[in-house]
Amino acid sequence: MQLYNKLSAKERAAIIDEAGTERLTLSFYQYAQIGNPEIFRNHLYIAWDDLDVLGRIYVAHEGINAQLSVPAPNFLKFKAHLDSVSFLKDVRLNIAREQDMKSFLKLKVKVRKKILADGLNDHTFDVTNKGVHVGAKEFNELISREDTVLVDMRNHYESEIGHFKGAITPDVDTFRDSLDIIEEDLKEHKEDKNLVMYCTGGIRCEKASAYYKHKGFKKVFQLEGGIIEYARQVEEEGLENKFLGKNFVFDHRRAEPISDDVISNCHQCGKPCDTHVNCANEACHLLFIQCEDCAKAMDSCCSNECKEINSLPYEEQKALRKGKMNSNKIFKKGRSEVLKYKQ
Repeated sequence: MQLYNKLSAKERAAIIDEAGTERLTLSFYQYAQIGNPEIFRNHLYIAWDDLDVLGRIYVAHEGINAQLSVPAPNFLKFKAHLDSVSFLKDVRLNIAREQDMKSFLKLKVKVRKKILADGLNDHTFDVTNKGVHVGAKEFNELISREDTVLVDMRNHYESEIGHFKGAITPDVDTFRDSLDIIEEDLKEHKEDKNLVMYCTGGIRCEKASAYYKHKGFKKVFQLEGGIIEYARQVEEEGLENKFLGKNFVFDHRRAEPISDDVISNCHQCGKPCDTHVNCANEACHLLFIQCEDCAKAMDSCCSNECKEINSLPYEEQKALRKGKMNSNKIFKKGRSEVLKYKQ
């Protein structure tokens, strides 16, 4: 039985176009004790492949983290399958504000050591002793108080295009990097301040809240469902939207607007812009912000060097890439030395 994707992204895109069926982009996570992640992974793949589910799903002993796309006509069957799994019954599903038929083009269900790469030794603290979850209304009330510190638990390239008013936005590349920085910066307020955190869908705050309680913070809160759920509640309940800009998402859309504000700049010319792209030179693939004018002038590349390489015949480009890895450029995500404006 096939337990892995065999179609290319191009082939899958053609199938989606031909079907013409509306698809829903959504995400969810759940911490749980999974005895055999490999068996659970195979169970999910068989069930979801049959429903034409696409996406990126991580399974580990500690639970599941999923970002996926479901054909709208199959949503109820998908939900019924989730409810048939004891620890996924009635799990909160974060539905994307903007739908894209091609947000995901493959079904990838992978077994990992953790569902979130956090670099933590979970055995040193109780991951279930988490902070207080708050909805959009209570969140707005909390962050308006003088005894509250609001912290963005995402990485620099995420907060750069959108964040809550007045939030601390650590200049970090990874979730793990932010934990110690925040603790050091707020160490004098472990007892007298409300520590309120938010992230994309809630999974990072779930672990961080338990970590900070372990570190001695007394009043720890997290935004229930993250920015995605906040935007939904704000719209449905007519609340004030205190988020500025776009919410970075980890699918082909890259971002969805939460407000009309553009708070970031093109990494090449400095013009107001919040569109993330990957350098067209596949050997680089740097994630950075580029406006339409620079995209035309640079052939969608991050530097003149990449522009020259990208203009070469495909076979020559492949030969240059052979045996070479530019992961340092990928990791820097918009802070590479080739981006002169950012310097």
